[in-house]
Amino acid sequence: MKYLVTGVAGFIGSAITERLTALGHQVVGIDNLNDYYDVNLKLARLKRIDHINFEFIKLDLADREGMAKLFKVQQFDRVINLAAQAGVRYSIDNPLAYADSNLVGFVNVLEGCRHNKVKHLIYASSSSVYGLNAKTPFETSDSVDHPISLYAASKKANELMAHTYSHLYNLPTTGLRFFTVYGPWGRPDMALFKFTNKIMNGEEIDIYNNGDMQRDFTYIDDIVEGIVRIQDVVPQKQAGWSVETGSPADSSAPYRVYNIGNGKCEKLMDYIEALELSLDIKAKKNFMSMQPGDVYKTYADTSCLFEATGYKSQTSIKKGVENFVSWYREFYGK
Repeated sequence: MKYLVTGVAGFIGSAITERLTALGHQVVGIDNLNDYYDVNLKLARLKRIDHINFEFIKLDLADREGMAKLFKVQQFDRVINLAAQAGVRYSIDNPLAYADSNLVGFVNVLEGCRHNKVKHLIYASSSSVYGLNAKTPFETSDSVDHPISLYAASKKANELMAHTYSHLYNLPTTGLRFFTVYGPWGRPDMALFKFTNKIMNGEEIDIYNNGDMQRDFTYIDDIVEGIVRIQDVVPQKQAGWSVETGSPADSSAPYRVYNIGNGKCEKLMDYIEALELSLDIKAKKNFMSMQPGDVYKTYADTSCLFEATGYKSQTSIKKGVENFVSWYREFYGK
């Protein structure tokens, strides 16, 4: 089939594109290559997608005419939308950056899918939509009406927008709430990347909430496997569904939302310890209070995704962190 992958120079986008092309699919990837973090890392990710079935086009999701032309000319079977302005903390100081990519850009994707009869849209949501929820593990049947960052609010908005298009235009959409993705080729603004860089340079690492935090850390290969499986599970209409008796994660329309995570809750300090072991360096630690927009704990209930696809995460944080450190040393020559 022919896929559009947006955010193809990103961490998850490049990884899923590698997998899809290896499976024999044709992939057109777009990215605006912005400088939110090191563009050279993005270019290096693109370079590793060395496949005859791949074409890269530099394009911004917010470019309405460019996006409309792309969809009309290419005629995609499926779309995997991973492009977004990422980062919870960045959204606190730079809220307007999220409007163009995460809201305007997503509408342009929806419009392209609507007018060109795309058979399935898979899009990135986020575990951050759970916001002030205290009950864990987070279930897709839970309310997500209280986000605590604009990034989280924009991802919640994406789910609402997708549902509207599923309902009005019969567009099959699947939202994936990603939980703390890490691994080789990861983002420099994520904790593992920052910790590794600082520990190797002998600098202190900032540890928020005095280290009393827990995360559902999900390895990149497990994320890719989950996406590959779910893209074949095209949502269908459910005639008997109702708001009163149904879950917020599905609908009478061809619309579904899933958690995609490790399904385990790990202590932040255990994660740091795994990194120290892999580096064979003891970290200098600067314990700090909780940051605005941050949450104490994330923990995914992945049972719905397992029922739909048989997906189950396979990678321990010890192995995942080892793999990241090996990549980091090789990529940066350290």
